[in-house]
Amino acid sequence: MMTVVAVFSIFGMQCLVYFLVILGWILVTGTFVLCGVFLLLHNVVADTCISMGEWVQYPTAKTALDDIIPCVDNATAQETLRLTKETTYQLVNVVDNIISNVSNRNFPPLAGALYYNQSGPLVPVLCNPLNSDYTDRQCAAGEVDLSNATQVWKKYTCQVSSGGICATPGRLTPSLYNQMESAVNLSYGLNRYGPFLVNLEDCTFVRETFTQINRSYCPSLRRYTQWIYVGLVIVSAAVMLSLIFWVIYARERRHRVYTRQHMATSMEGPGKAS
Repeated sequence: MMTVVAVFSIFGMQCLVYFLVILGWILVTGTFVLCGVFLLLHNVVADTCISMGEWVQYPTAKTALDDIIPCVDNATAQETLRLTKETTYQLVNVVDNIISNVSNRNFPPLAGALYYNQSGPLVPVLCNPLNSDYTDRQCAAGEVDLSNATQVWKKYTCQVSSGGICATPGRLTPSLYNQMESAVNLSYGLNRYGPFLVNLEDCTFVRETFTQINRSYCPSLRRYTQWIYVGLVIVSAAVMLSLIFWVIYARERRHRVYTRQHMATSMEGPGKAS
């Protein structure tokens, strides 16, 4: 840019010269503003990464993120997880008891509410994903998984009469099927998302996320933001110094031209007098 300004100055294009000089100062100002923005961003990134690192390394200490991310103690989180597993275990047992003791039994009409004309193939029981001690359990042969139990059980649903009695072969009435479906959906949600929600509760998930960010992204972010604002400072300083040097050069050039003209005029004066 300074080369262009010098060329225009040599050819006497003063308007273009002034325009480029003004444009240069605008660019310098804008570059310094961007430099300040990236410096602020660099400091924010650095402070955030330090806060995340301190919060992960010292979970019991009072850090800057404690007020923003409230966490429960580990005992409360484990009790929540235990209650979640207990609820899942008990719900599956209730559904299996209904299947084994009601749906898969052939009650006589005198059985009252237990009789709704059950007939046809037996309904497969639901797989309980937990043992009695709430450890993980593998499904046995003939059991249906929580993820597809409702689709399997649809084949065992009958059409009922106005009195709620099966008019077609089947061992599940629509009403009973809907209740079992609700229980299965609840059990599936607790079993699948319960541990994750507990990890959110005691901030295990947040700590793992912060550790990954601090390890994988923070060093690069701090390094690159520093490079950017240092580069902007160098560019701004270079353009500003170039403009200052050009202004000094232009002033000295005008001064030399004025001096030569004054000397020429002074030399012409004595010659005319003689």
